[in-house]
This record gives sequence, C-alpha cells and structure tokens, in this order.
Amino acid sequence: MRKPPWLAWALWDCGATGLNAITISFVFSVYLTASVGEHAETSPASWLGRAMAVAGITVALLAPLTGSSITDPRRRRLALIILSGTVAALTASMSLIRNDPSYLLPGLALLAVTAACSDLSTVPYNAMLRSVTTPENAGRVSGFGLAAGYLGSVALLLLVYVGFLSGDGPTTGLLGLPTADGVNVRAAMLLTAAWFLIFALPLLRAAPKAVPDGAVAPAPPRPAARGFRQLRDDLVAEWRRDRNFVYYLFASAVFRDGLTGVVTFGAVLGVKVYGISAADVLLFGVTASTVAAIGAAIGGLLDERVGSKAVILGSLTSMIVVGLALLALSGPLTFWICGLLLCLFIGPTQSSARTLLLRMSATGKEGLAFGLYTTTGRAATFLAPALFFTFVDLFGTDRAGLGGLLVVLTLGLIAMLPIRTVAARS
Repeated sequence: MRKPPWLAWALWDCGATGLNAITISFVFSVYLTASVGEHAETSPASWLGRAMAVAGITVALLAPLTGSSITDPRRRRLALIILSGTVAALTASMSLIRNDPSYLLPGLALLAVTAACSDLSTVPYNAMLRSVTTPENAGRVSGFGLAAGYLGSVALLLLVYVGFLSGDGPTTGLLGLPTADGVNVRAAMLLTAAWFLIFALPLLRAAPKAVPDGAVAPAPPRPAARGFRQLRDDLVAEWRRDRNFVYYLFASAVFRDGLTGVVTFGAVLGVKVYGISAADVLLFGVTASTVAAIGAAIGGLLDERVGSKAVILGSLTSMIVVGLALLALSGPLTFWICGLLLCLFIGPTQSSARTLLLRMSATGKEGLAFGLYTTTGRAATFLAPALFFTFVDLFGTDRAGLGGLLVVLTLGLIAMLPIRTVAARS
C-alpha cells in the first residue's frame, strides 16, 4: 500500500527533533560543559552561550537568503539534502571530541555549526508542507509533525539513556561502554546521527525531483540580496496594514527566544548548578517533553476561554516567578520541581503565540504571516545566549545565566503588554 506523502514529512521532524534534544539540550552540550570543560579556566557554560549566540546570528543572516533560493521543489529538495547531510555529518563528528579541555573549543564550534545548520534546514522543510498536504489537512499534518517530533525526542532520549548512560561506574548502559575519555557519550553521537538519517531519508527520497507536468518552469535563483529586500518589503506592507501586527512579530520573537534559551541551557544548569547527574538529566528531558505536551493541550483549552494574549501573559509571568524561585534555591529536587513547572508553561506559550498570529493576520495572507513570524523569530535567536553568557561572566557564576534568561522572558512580557488582540483581518 502506498504511504501518504505527509508521513515522510512528519518522520523527518521525528529525527530532527530527537537530534536536537541529544546534541543541543541534554547530552552533548552537557558533556562539553560538565566533563570536557570541567577544568577550564573560563566557565564552559559561558563559552556555550557564546557559541549559541554566534549560531543565532548566523541563522538570522542566512535564513532570508535560504528562503529566497528555494522557490521551486527541486531546489527545496537539494537544500534539504545538503543541510540534512551536513547536520548528520557534524553530529557524527562529535564522536571525535574527547574528554580533554583542549577539545572544548572544537566541540563548541561543532555544536554551534550543527545548531545553525539544523535551524536553517527547517526553512526548506517547512516550505515542503504545501507540497505534501492540501488546504484541508495542512493543520492536522503540521500538528502530527510536532507530535512526531515530541515522540522522537522522547524515544531517542530513552534509547541513549538505557543503552549508553544509565548506571554508575567505569562502564554504563546496557552496552557496557566505558566512561573514560567520554566513550559512551561519543558513541551516542554516532547513534544520533544514524537516527536522524534513518528518519530523514524517506522525505529526501520522496520530495519532488522535477517540475510536475504542466507546471511553470522554475525561475532562476534570486540574487542573495533579494531575500533581505523581500523581507523588508513584506514588513513595510504589513506595517502599513496593521502596525500592531508588526509589533507582535517582534514581541513574540523576544519571548520565543527566551523559551528556546530555557530549553537550550536548562540541562546544563541542572548538571552544573543543581547537582543532577548527566544520566538523570535525560530522564528529566523525557519527563519535560511529556509535561510540555500536556501543557500545550491545557493551554489550547484555556486559549478558547480567556484568549491567546491572556494565556501568553499568564504563562510568561508564571515562568518568571518559577525561574526566580529556581534562581534562589538549590538542590536536585528543586530543579526537578521548578524545571518541570517551567516546561509546563512553555507549551501553552508556544501554542497561543501561533494562534494569536493567525487571528491577527490578514485574510488570505496567513502564509505570509507565518513566514514573517518564523523569520523574525530567527532574527532574535542570539538574544538569550548573549544574555546568558553575559550574566555568567558579570557575576562569575553559572547560576547567574538563569538570570539572563529571565531578563529575556521579562522583556518579552513587557513587549506583549501593549499588543492589541483584535485586529482587522483585511
């Protein structure tokens, strides 16, 4: 029986989200900061913030250019093949990073480039949604892709935990790999690269390879500067239609980067500051993903009752309060309780942010609105990492990095206050 084309699209997300969970959030970043850079003179968490800030700036500069160069299915497929292959190769290369301080900077460079390429790969990936769906089922397929991403991250985290990191002593996991020189973690990176390739291949093979019969031949690639000009023209047009909408684009970009910062640096802080073991932090990641999914479902119900802006403001306020408590307290139990509470409010914020955007967008211009939403979000991806390492350096402790993330969330909350939730859809 022929499989639906959207299934391959969703499977890619399953692999990519799992890879990001292992490399960026819960395993390799923790390995770099807690083991490889343990005896470094400068805080490895601060260096991690610098690396992710560079990755964010790179994505902000290249995302519009990537978007302007994939105007037909063949170029989307080629871009996705190149970026996906690069991400897999970089992830596999992480297996070369030994548990030695001299490998810290190469490891951070690998992580930054991987994060940037992974984020850029979502540009052609998201653009393929239209080619694998119809207007009637696009929403369901998009939601299925998000669910597949959650399931992928949970499954891979459990697989890595059980097979490579569980237990104590000179060897860990069911495979009994040695912890000396980080062999168990390095082997897990090879598995992660293979995991991504296995789930990505169906889409890379099934994506359109040629212009369909009767379709207009693709235009030649646009000049690089065209991407920035198009972004400027779209923002100017929306500014003239509804300035409140443009304000919201940038307000949401700030608080969404704060959410990303919590996910990116949370595990590092859990290990470095709150005493969670590098293995147990994977169990936290599994639980956190589940809690975030539950929070998103609850937030959707609340959104219908109290409105999107109220859910966003309430969730951000709750995250700031919980974050302040986490900043003041210590210990693994504190991290588990406060960390899971933070994850509970991440889901509703993300869900209501998209819903509010849809309600504010002009009728028939929803695609343009979500394109601007994605691009402006990427433009702010350096903010949380920059404030994270600035606070670590300023106060001389990794714990202070959480304060930098709370500043970003607070700025997003303040920016949301004047946003009007009712806009003319014209």
